Amino acid sequence: MQDMTSGKPLKLIIKFSIPLLVGNIFQQLYSISDIIIVGRLIGIKALAAVGVAAPLFFMLVLVSIGFTNGLTVITAQRFGAHDNRGLRRSVTTATVLSSAFTLTASAIMLFFLDFLFKIMNVPEEIYQDAKNFMTIISCGVIMIVFFNLLSGFMRALGDSKTPLYFLIVTTILNIAFNILFIYHFHLGVAGSALGTVCAMTVSVIFCLIYIGKKCPILHPRKEDWKLNWEFCKQHLKVAVPMAIQFSIIAVSSAITQSVCNSFGPDTIAAFTSAMRVEQLATQPMVTFGVAMATYVAQNFGAGMIGRIRRGVFECSMISLVLSIVLAAAMYRYGTDVITIFVSDDHHNVIDIARTYLHISILFYFFLGQIFIFRNSLQGMGRAVIPMVSSFIELLLRAFAAVYLAVKFGYLGICYASPIAWVGGSAVVSFGYFWVIRRIGCHYLYKRQRITARGR
Repeated sequence: MQDMTSGKPLKLIIKFSIPLLVGNIFQQLYSISDIIIVGRLIGIKALAAVGVAAPLFFMLVLVSIGFTNGLTVITAQRFGAHDNRGLRRSVTTATVLSSAFTLTASAIMLFFLDFLFKIMNVPEEIYQDAKNFMTIISCGVIMIVFFNLLSGFMRALGDSKTPLYFLIVTTILNIAFNILFIYHFHLGVAGSALGTVCAMTVSVIFCLIYIGKKCPILHPRKEDWKLNWEFCKQHLKVAVPMAIQFSIIAVSSAITQSVCNSFGPDTIAAFTSAMRVEQLATQPMVTFGVAMATYVAQNFGAGMIGRIRRGVFECSMISLVLSIVLAAAMYRYGTDVITIFVSDDHHNVIDIARTYLHISILFYFFLGQIFIFRNSLQGMGRAVIPMVSSFIELLLRAFAAVYLAVKFGYLGICYASPIAWVGGSAVVSFGYFWVIRRIGCHYLYKRQRITARGR
């Protein structure tokens, strides 16, 4: 466990971020390994099938992450306030709410799957493979939800190392299961989805065993399972907007993907590969965002607003430097990474993917600021502004993907994400400064009243 309410903010955040960074890279490798194995062992059409299913897959994953992260924000705040009973009650409340969320999300995805594929313009030749992939994922979404929830509990205590170890195990298992189901059992694209679910299942079991033995502070007592509706609403007040925010991000990606689908399997495969490369490259910025959520939540629970200001400022400056370094690295080596997904003889696919990367790297700074300010707001329990920011991103990305694609073709799609990043960063940065100023004034007013009473 790591109490982040004392000590140098930047040192604490970096120390917390390093395991997160390694873990996030492994999480991306977890996803990327599916693409590599499918693209290399089955072919371009199979890769395209996974690509068209990716927005729906990521919708389930992102909404799960948003919902569970929102729940564990309260857990981190209770830990920062040294409220052990509130911490245990947060664990039970989050567990019950996550179970209800899982059943709802799975049912909705299975019921609307054909409709969603229809409006996404999924080509007929890859339709069945994409449907098989998403059906298996939807049935196994409970494992995705609870893996993120259990990892969130550990991060709420300031422990970012243990979730890393489980992510590494999950990644290795995912690769092993994928090779087993695709190469040996010849299950095709469905084998990739089955491998993901099996890997997550094993990791959830490991997480439960670890928490049972090593984290007694998280062990609920019998009376902690008695749900309090006001406490549930306190969790949902953060979790639901965060889930909506992540669902909006996923919907905007689905819109971009649906427009991309009209350009054929080669463009779909190229865009899928480029997005995976970008997701891997931006993990350092993502990491600082996740670290800020825990750091801010603990300090907010302890009422240390000055430490929040300092930590956010220092991380924002680091994110600026990172955006420049990562952009330079992707310009130089991005094409080499793309060839991991597709063989060198697919020159057209590689060229299409390179075009997207060379445009998006110019806007990494805005993406980095989104991660810092959005997670800081969420750590303070202010989830509405990030949700509004995501809605702005949706509108801008949809406009760019649809309107610009009509005028400029694939080049228009390449500008969809950068335009959305600029708009989204403007909203969350303004929102953060507005919220932190109001909270600072509130604490100052309380301190003045307490002083006046003392006199």
